[in-house]
Amino acid sequence: MNLSSLLAARHAVGKPVRVALIGAGKFGSMFLSQVPHVPGLEVPVIVDLDPERAREACRTVGWDRDRIAATAFTADGAKAIAGNIEVVVEATGNPAVGIKHAREAIRNGKHVVMVNVEADALAGPLLAEEARSAGVVYSLAYGDQPALTAEMVDWARATGFRVVAAGKGTKYLPAYHDVTPDGVWQHYGLTAGEAQSAGMNPQMFNSFLDGTKSAIEMAAIANATGLDVPSDGLLFPPCGVDDLPHVMRPRGHGGVLEKSGVVEVVSSLERDGRGVFRDLRWGVYVVLEAPNDYAADCFRQYGLKTDASGRYAAMYKPYHLIGLELNISILSAALRQEPTGQPQGFRGDVAAVAKRALRAGEMLDGEGGYTVWGKLMPAQTSLAARALPIGLAHHLKLKRDVAHGAVVSWDDVEFDASNDTIKTRRAMEERFGGRR
Repeated sequence: MNLSSLLAARHAVGKPVRVALIGAGKFGSMFLSQVPHVPGLEVPVIVDLDPERAREACRTVGWDRDRIAATAFTADGAKAIAGNIEVVVEATGNPAVGIKHAREAIRNGKHVVMVNVEADALAGPLLAEEARSAGVVYSLAYGDQPALTAEMVDWARATGFRVVAAGKGTKYLPAYHDVTPDGVWQHYGLTAGEAQSAGMNPQMFNSFLDGTKSAIEMAAIANATGLDVPSDGLLFPPCGVDDLPHVMRPRGHGGVLEKSGVVEVVSSLERDGRGVFRDLRWGVYVVLEAPNDYAADCFRQYGLKTDASGRYAAMYKPYHLIGLELNISILSAALRQEPTGQPQGFRGDVAAVAKRALRAGEMLDGEGGYTVWGKLMPAQTSLAARALPIGLAHHLKLKRDVAHGAVVSWDDVEFDASNDTIKTRRAMEERFGGRR
């Protein structure tokens, strides 16, 4: 609770926290909008495949002419990382690129804030270990749901509560798993023309809709907190905030969970498409179990919503502000040398699953595309099945047919074992594959 005062002290001695932002999309732009209002925080360099687009993003979020003129805009990530900066924010969304930038930052002694949760789900445990060995911070991005959920889990454990479940809300129906970019906008209440005029990427938005992004984020939470992953993937039960203690408890106690201590996503839609009352579509939650009768009595005395037994209660945050909150991670890394969530092991993985019957010779197109969606699996199950991680299911050719709904395996695709991203993933599996 003292980040602002720590930053003020740095500002007073003329030593601002200097940040390199890589990726000036929506998340990056939201972060940039806050920068002029935080004395002591500077972004001297912004990296983007289209530097002019990044410059225009700064104009759009309100940067004045002098601030833009003083900023370097480049497509050269390695040069930016090697410069006079403390923290690298990786916000590209491309897992291969994110891994490359993170390792470059770690080699250069820079802290890493990994907005790129796709990269974290693919190889985060290894990257975090490399950062710890190098004496720098590797952190999940505050403002995004994984870091906010990890914070709530840490709060619950530090105060002595048992964590029964933790996760986020989203808009979900089972049919969404098969939606392709061609049909995504009807589920957002938009026409294709409206989405195009707003610069919205259909494949990116579809990765949220088809369940892939939820799986990736829950893998990140499981790996950061040590919570388990449902054995057969996310359930997405319909559930509003008032019902969290009733629904998100073990089956043996009347809930839907196979056991206590898992990640899960709740849906803002009933299975017939009706909206859930007081849904948590934009928020995060943790369900607690009282460790004793006295604590359970306190739940009731202080107005917590509980299940009928009074033993289970929930805390939640109804919204997350994405890049507007990112400074918390940046300042925590630079001023406290602490992450806002960080992988500690490999518990959750995200496997590519066929959206339709796929034929040999077809090319996979990754998250939110036409061919596969990402399913959350326990890491040990994924490794045993030789499941192809969703983060690698880009531009790989199938060498045999895959049935609709089947998990795509390494044996189903042609791949280059010398590829740097694949080698990093293999190294992560070797290092953490046998660890619970």
